[in-house]
Amino acid sequence: MFFDNLDLDPKVLQSISEAGYTEPTEIQKEAIPKILAGHSIRASAQTGTGKTAAFLLPAMNRLAKTEHRKGKGPTVLVLAPTRELAMQIATQAEIYSKYLNRVKTVCVSGGVPYHKQLSKLSRPYEILIATPGRLIDYLTRKKIDLSSVEMVVLDEADRMLDMGFIQPVKQIVNATPKGRQVLLFSATLEKKIIKLSEELMDNPIEIAIHAKHAKHENIQQRLHYVDDINHKNKLLDHILNTDEVENTIIFTSTKRHADHLVSELKDKGHLSAALHGDMNQRQRTRTIAQLKAGKITTLVATDVAARGIDVQSITHVINFDLPYHIEDYVHRIGRTGRAGSKGIALSFAGGRDASLIRQIEKFTGQSISVVEVPGLEPRKKPKQASDSQGPRSNKGPRRPSNNKPQGPRKGGGGGGNKRSFAPKSSFQKRRGPQKRGRG
Repeated sequence: MFFDNLDLDPKVLQSISEAGYTEPTEIQKEAIPKILAGHSIRASAQTGTGKTAAFLLPAMNRLAKTEHRKGKGPTVLVLAPTRELAMQIATQAEIYSKYLNRVKTVCVSGGVPYHKQLSKLSRPYEILIATPGRLIDYLTRKKIDLSSVEMVVLDEADRMLDMGFIQPVKQIVNATPKGRQVLLFSATLEKKIIKLSEELMDNPIEIAIHAKHAKHENIQQRLHYVDDINHKNKLLDHILNTDEVENTIIFTSTKRHADHLVSELKDKGHLSAALHGDMNQRQRTRTIAQLKAGKITTLVATDVAARGIDVQSITHVINFDLPYHIEDYVHRIGRTGRAGSKGIALSFAGGRDASLIRQIEKFTGQSISVVEVPGLEPRKKPKQASDSQGPRSNKGPRRPSNNKPQGPRKGGGGGGNKRSFAPKSSFQKRRGPQKRGRG
């Protein structure tokens, strides 16, 4: 099946084609026809299955039919648990609405000054992507009118419930018209999710897609342990100057770091450019076109901006900073080795990241080879069970570490822009309710 078979508007199909997609994923095959038919759904689909397009494409199709609508506020409302996910969805929405006249997307979330978001909300827009906490703030202040909403999407509903947002979610959905279409997506369909769906929609259709993690067997995964940021920079310069490297995507943790690294790479003669969430769609499209044309050979990107990149000439992916989420590691390295070609994925890790690496290996079911560059070896080599021994099991006791406890970091407010050279030492699920105002 191809997207052409899904009865989507030609303008939507054009944007899909330009994004490099031709064949829908399983969740898209199952969900899109049902959503286009007007049904409310509850779907089990994990990150990486294509669920974002599964609800955005039908939303764009709806807007394509009613481009000259009248009314206040959004037609489509998408709720997401975190600012990062909301931004990712907004980026995809801009891609898919490229050829839809007067269709604007606004993203509101915590961590952004109110006055900047209020300025965007004061102008006409059709798609609102929001985190529950910030949206409740705006509803309380009567800054957003949801009386024209026709479609409500609850993305990663299980995470929103885990974060204590069940009452805000109910309040928000109940503020929309009764005839709205509700689309609920969750990693699993637990009892609490089913109960929520029954409260918010009538006779929803249930869809369950089992996760399939890409094995990336044609991608060599290598790990370089590093001492500090200077060691990282020396390794990166050495790697980029080897003959086997042609086109590379380098992943960093922040937009600021991406811009700074591009500046350093340009000073060393590398054809480099950044790709991150502060760039508009025109800038992102131009940057990708330059990469495809060979005018850029090194792209420095963040996770938010790099979703959906499909450039077959990428030979290397370098994780300059390790990702916060395991799934993002899989998405990152999948930017190389496209269409059956060979690819190489390199990751830089500090000594404190050994447990994080084991979690990645366990998740992917593949080992990551530890390698060293002569003359650039790390001063301290962490005890690591990864070398050609396969992913480590969680069974059995672990030897106590001689490393001192890491303790809280100074500055950055819990992992903000003032981040140290090494990412957090492990992936942990959030526990307990969080402050809603920060959502």
